[in-house]
Amino acid sequence: MAAYSETKYEIPTWNQIYDMLLHQAQKIRLDGYKPDTIIGIERGGLVPSRILSDLLETKEFATIQIEHYDGINQTKQEPILKQCLSTTLTDKKTLLVDDISDSGSSLQLAKKHLRQQGAKETKIATLYAKPATITRPDYYEKLTSKWVVFPWDAKETVRKIIEKQAGKRVSDKEIAKLVKAGLPKQLAEKFLRDME
Repeated sequence: MAAYSETKYEIPTWNQIYDMLLHQAQKIRLDGYKPDTIIGIERGGLVPSRILSDLLETKEFATIQIEHYDGINQTKQEPILKQCLSTTLTDKKTLLVDDISDSGSSLQLAKKHLRQQGAKETKIATLYAKPATITRPDYYEKLTSKWVVFPWDAKETVRKIIEKQAGKRVSDKEIAKLVKAGLPKQLAEKFLRDME
């Protein structure tokens, strides 16, 4: 586990994320892959999967929930399937979507679950992938070794930094790194006020 002081952050904006998803949808279409169902991994994959569902005009949409993270650069030993699929996939082509393939363990577990539910074929799409992931997505937009802070988990990231840091000075320094990486200062200040 890397110490927070060693952590480098990347903070994509909503517009950058939407542009990535537009590009990804085009890649999927050019690849000739037409999923019958799009499956989003809750929580991080919920927003990207819903947008891809719209862009690819795939009406069947479902989610599963996998828990793996305890904090920044901290994971549980193994991912846990918390909520199974609520739809049948017999002989269907699926697109499994998450925001990032970090270790790749969650994607591996999810793909196995979809296969057990009868999926004929599953391809994986993420916005980001880490170089050391054990599950390289079929479609991803950016390779990074940084800790990616998405708009849908920005407050959670700030909260985890505050909870794990020893002392206000260290927390302030880490929050300053987030702001430098692109988190709007006013938003960081609002999160901090909300947590007081």
